[in-house]
Amino acid sequence: MQRVCFLLKVRADRLDEYRERHAAVWPEMRAALSATGWHNYSLFLREDGLLVGYLETEDFAAARTAMEATDVNARWQAEMAPFFESLDGAGPDEAMKPLTEVFHLA
Repeated sequence: MQRVCFLLKVRADRLDEYRERHAAVWPEMRAALSATGWHNYSLFLREDGLLVGYLETEDFAAARTAMEATDVNARWQAEMAPFFESLDGAGPDEAMKPLTEVFHLA
């Protein structure tokens, strides 16, 4: 199982709304994530907007590709894009760059 961690930055003026949106993630989005191999997926948000994402998957590239093929993901990403800083024209899902794992205690 591959462990994936990534960072994004939520705009300071959108933190409360970002939290609200994630307190009520669409059921079809949750189902699509599970069906495409995103397991144990968590998001952690610091008060300055730093967002840390963590998930486990058999194959991150395949899981991303499978999500990109879903209609619900396209709708979700379009709605979420304005919440983030420094996407440089990419969607939030495209801006997720996995960090390199340097230690894991099994």
